[in-house]
Amino acid sequence: MPKALHRILGIVLAAVFAFTMLGAGDETTRLDHIGHQLVCQCGCGQILSECNHVNCPVSGPMLTELRTQIALGSPDKAILDSFMAKYGPIVLASPMRGGFDNVAWIAPWILAAGGLLVIVFVLRYWYSRHHQLAHSNELPGPASDATRNRIRQETTDDID
Repeated sequence: MPKALHRILGIVLAAVFAFTMLGAGDETTRLDHIGHQLVCQCGCGQILSECNHVNCPVSGPMLTELRTQIALGSPDKAILDSFMAKYGPIVLASPMRGGFDNVAWIAPWILAAGGLLVIVFVLRYWYSRHHQLAHSNELPGPASDATRNRIRQETTDDID
């Protein structure tokens, strides 16, 4: 390949990279990202960035505080920690990883596995019970001579 083609290819790749990275560190992107990790505290229970409560007295000040902290250059974790300190852990849309909050991440999987085990044991019990009943309905083995003679006598008495 000629050198000119290498240069053009390099320029095109650099331009594509630059255009794809536009807005990656933008404040509005961070505002949207962090705003989706917080819950509005007005009682609507919606994500802070999407609170559509008409004349919400809480989301406006919370978003202003979030914008201020982003403008100051605070890291995401520090912003979330400050909101947790002010509003409590209920402000988080999903629990943080670590400590007792791990229970919220692990408990559903443990309960699902336990439910699956219960289903397996119940199905095995039903199958074994059905299997035992099917085998218990089999015809008995050969009868003794005394039993055969009694049956013959009873049936011949009924016919006569």
